[in-house]
Amino acid sequence: MISNKKLAIDFDGTIVEDAYPSIGKPKTFAFDTLKKLQSEGYRLILWTYRHGKSLEEAVEFCRNNGVEFYSVNSSFEGEIFDSETQSRKIDADLFIDDRNLGGFPGWGEIYNIINQRIEFRVEGGEVLAYSKMKKEKKKGLFW
Repeated sequence: MISNKKLAIDFDGTIVEDAYPSIGKPKTFAFDTLKKLQSEGYRLILWTYRHGKSLEEAVEFCRNNGVEFYSVNSSFEGEIFDSETQSRKIDADLFIDDRNLGGFPGWGEIYNIINQRIEFRVEGGEVLAYSKMKKEKKKGLFW
């Protein structure tokens, strides 16, 4: 599958264990999954609260683990943020963060959700997951 979709990915608690301002240990399969997604054409955006030196350290840590980002805390490389004409929210197709509703399921599950195009809906107070490809409903993966 070749894609040109943009994935905004948090750093602390998502790519690495949360140890902010230090850098935690890589989450299991994080870099393997990110490299696989890149090889499939996904554009990865590092989307993090970090700034200055701690941001530079995070970018370098990822680079040393084989992941170069399409952009960092911006919708595209070289974007100049102007609060008068732009929203702080970046332009991405999916956001991956440890603070998602339902928590962080792990990188294997994240890959499956992206690869199988699984979406989540609430019906009758119950979280249901279904695949766009199969159009069949499944019980939620996180519960």
